[in-house]
Amino acid sequence: MDLKELRQLTAPELAEKSQQLSQELFNLRFQLGTGRLENPMQLRKTKRSIARVKTIQRELAGVDPISTTAKGA
Repeated sequence: MDLKELRQLTAPELAEKSQQLSQELFNLRFQLGTGRLENPMQLRKTKRSIARVKTIQRELAGVDPISTTAKGA
């Protein structure tokens, strides 16, 4: 999926997409382990898609993962 298409999804749709991609990654890893994976680049693409979905979910939640305050100061 394209980034523009992902940004148009709602929060529940993003959660469902994340679950689907995680299941796909599991299946791809299983195929890799059994030697039946035809396209190893699909693993990389799926991992990146999961990261994109999680990034958009974090943006929608409004959570800042990195604190901007100085530590110990």
